[in-house]
Amino acid sequence: MKIALIGYGKMGKMIEQIALERGHEIVSIIDIDNQQDFDSPAFASADVAIEFTAPQAAFGNYLKAWDKGVKVVSGSTGWMKEHGDEVRQQCTANGKTLFWASNFSIGVAIFSAVNRYLAKIMNQFPQYDVEMEETHHVHKLDHPSGTAITLAEEIVENIDRKEAWKEDTTDKKYLRVDHIRRGEVPGIHTVRYDSDADLITITHDAHSRKGFALGAVLAAEYTQEHQGLLTISDMFKF
Repeated sequence: MKIALIGYGKMGKMIEQIALERGHEIVSIIDIDNQQDFDSPAFASADVAIEFTAPQAAFGNYLKAWDKGVKVVSGSTGWMKEHGDEVRQQCTANGKTLFWASNFSIGVAIFSAVNRYLAKIMNQFPQYDVEMEETHHVHKLDHPSGTAITLAEEIVENIDRKEAWKEDTTDKKYLRVDHIRRGEVPGIHTVRYDSDADLITITHDAHSRKGFALGAVLAAEYTQEHQGLLTISDMFKF
């Protein structure tokens, strides 16, 4: 498969390494200093572009890739509130393809399935209050993380006593989501169900970015053969 990379930071370099190890070809690498390469024949030859950039750049990158007939896999977060409706329109009515996930880790996909199942069970036991905490490296400026938002939305969807999620709240009708920024932590997400009798905790603790990068390449392999607006739940049928 021919892959283009949009964004060439730590994540982009790791994706490149894993893609090459899996026998794929990197035909174009686009970063902030060579945006003109979106118009190159090399970029247009890609089967899929893997995009990891900033929230303010992501949507524009999708449009540029789609203009060249290139499918996109993206892990960029923070764009959906402003551009979500237009992206859905492009993928459902205009034939474009985007595989988007807040986290591409296989372990997080499994953790998310466990999170949904546990929330359904705990909906029956109101004596347990639930809260979430996410920890990331000091370079991550947004909070809570996209993964935490996804996990929180899954909990709220399955627990009737929680109306929505919020940061820094003591109101029990909301799922409290806390964030910590320290060191070079790749990502830790913890969900706690606490009662007077006991505490139930589930945690996903990433050792490195490698799991995210592998998942992104697997998503590109999946995207090559599929179209539309795709997610992790399409690729992994838990």
